[in-house]
Amino acid sequence: PDYIKANRLCFLRPYQLRAVHSLQAAVKEGRDRFLFEMATGTGKTLTAAAVIKLFLRSGNARRVLFLVDRLELEEQAGKAFTGLLSADYKTVIYKENRDDWRSAEIVVSTVQALQFNNKYQRLFSPTDFDLVISDEAHRSIGGNARAVFDYFVGYKLGLTATPKDYLKQYEQKNPHIRDPREYERRVLLDTYRTFGCDDGQPTFRYSLPDGVRDGYLINPTVVDARTDITTSLLSEQGFIVNFTDDEGEEQQGAYTQRDFEHKFYAEATNQLLCKVFLENALCDPISGEIGKSIIFAVSQDHAARLTQILNQMADRMFPGRYQSDFAVQVTSQIPDAQQFSINFANNNLMGSGNFLSGYRTGKARVCVTVGMMTTGYDCTDILNLGLFRPIFSPTDFIQIKGRGTRRHDFAEQIIDESLRDSVQNTQKTAFKLFDFFATCEYFEEHFQYDQVLELPPLPKRKSAGEGSGDDQSVVKGVYEHQGDDILATIKEVEVGVEGMKIDRMFFQRFEDRVRENDFIAGAVEAGQWDRVIDYVNREVFGKPEDYFTLEKLRKATGVDRRVTLREILEYIFGLIPRFKSKDELLEEEFAKFVADCTPKEPRAIPAIRHYFKAYVTSDQIRYIIETGQYTELATNPIFTMSDLKAVPESYRTLVPEYVKDYVSLNQFVA
Repeated sequence: PDYIKANRLCFLRPYQLRAVHSLQAAVKEGRDRFLFEMATGTGKTLTAAAVIKLFLRSGNARRVLFLVDRLELEEQAGKAFTGLLSADYKTVIYKENRDDWRSAEIVVSTVQALQFNNKYQRLFSPTDFDLVISDEAHRSIGGNARAVFDYFVGYKLGLTATPKDYLKQYEQKNPHIRDPREYERRVLLDTYRTFGCDDGQPTFRYSLPDGVRDGYLINPTVVDARTDITTSLLSEQGFIVNFTDDEGEEQQGAYTQRDFEHKFYAEATNQLLCKVFLENALCDPISGEIGKSIIFAVSQDHAARLTQILNQMADRMFPGRYQSDFAVQVTSQIPDAQQFSINFANNNLMGSGNFLSGYRTGKARVCVTVGMMTTGYDCTDILNLGLFRPIFSPTDFIQIKGRGTRRHDFAEQIIDESLRDSVQNTQKTAFKLFDFFATCEYFEEHFQYDQVLELPPLPKRKSAGEGSGDDQSVVKGVYEHQGDDILATIKEVEVGVEGMKIDRMFFQRFEDRVRENDFIAGAVEAGQWDRVIDYVNREVFGKPEDYFTLEKLRKATGVDRRVTLREILEYIFGLIPRFKSKDELLEEEFAKFVADCTPKEPRAIPAIRHYFKAYVTSDQIRYIIETGQYTELATNPIFTMSDLKAVPESYRTLVPEYVKDYVSLNQFVA
């Protein structure tokens, strides 16, 4: 590890390597467009760097264009490729190297920079780039930006963290393209088609549940907090307001969560939400101050108010510490907002922290934003996310949730080595998602993933004269609540490895489909598995309605191994209570091995078990053992040379022989 760190060596994770292999397989099939659907925090940039190196080293590309849709992502990508590939290739950011970009093998640019005044047509040839990679593909090639992407010939790779499985169907009669639900669906489906994935199956997929299960990502702890007012806004009848109109008539109005900070304002509620957030937020494990946080507001005006409230509260909680720099508004109307987001990630927003001089962290603890920091923002040490607004878009929810899922070691920010001994737990193992408008409940219980939407015409603007109350609290349909608000309920729920429904609901659709099929149900009951499996492969898989495939279902189960179609059907029809994990199957296989080949020394069983499991699950270990290249174990993270020496010599050959004869390796593939 010290050698690797000192030489800044970087290795692909197993799933990243599978992504590269899937692209190579697609090229062999004659395809030139590819899509990687990888959850936030799973290293899309590193995977892209591996693809770039593969294309350049193999001669399939002379120059690569990496397109992003925002300035901070441009700088992020430029630094990443320089750090990873500078030994072999030159990386430039186009806007900073307009005159000598041709000297570089990798060119990073925002799509807007090339789009301005049709610069891509005037200054570039269609053959200048042999590989074009689109980061956050569902955003960076949307609308008119598509022309830039399509102008260049050659291979095209899209990267996205947004799956389309949850998207609702919509009624295509008289569609209204301005409706955001239809627009969201069209953009994502068009993205899949652009990269040759008309069947809805990307070239490679690695989801949030996959990342959590494999130990690379973290699920949130959801803090569901509701006040009296938000509880009313969320109720079926809404928040009821009685008022007198201009003609002296008594009227009644109802406001829902969609009206919050649009037509319904409550200063007391904003104050209470900020108070709950500060009292329950996770703290930095080293400095002890409020952990770095992002709060998502309804609007820029709302963001400004929340920022002011948080700074006032922080000044009372931590006198003299922050001088109104505790919270910072990061929205488009703020000068240098893009730089603020970069500084926040680099731990120097508003200067350095003042709790511990030997620890590198920023003075600002909270960024209050609306949409700027929702996608592609890489800040691994985020400990708290605040949803101070209702969210109805699955895309937005997945992206926002993804800001906190990355793991982080806070010890990396320690400058004073003497601090290390006084801190025990420096690893980020959790983050909190403050849900003030029942967003998680909405996507878990109420969002109808399979509903066919009949999109209505856009609502007409209401007339200005909707009456006003005696206290002037209702003016032109806008209500400002003057009273107090109190906390009604608060509960914390840690999301398990299976993830939220929005992460796993694809399997539910398949379950409903096969349960409703009389032929499948009858054949399962009769135990006619060959007929069932043949029928599902022919009549259910690959159909345009959902494009169910066995591989997609395996992903959706969240099991850490390759489950069979029979197992999936057995689970759906209640024949097995759950899917056994990889380790459970390994323990069963090892128990059979020990029964047949009982070790003479019981003390050796743990070492033999470790060897057995490593040999079964890792093709790399099998290759090393079978070829005798034991020196490679010196740097192997799964099974080391000392592990091998602990195994009795006779079992070093007995285990491989037994596995080859009696163990099916296919079921252990992730």
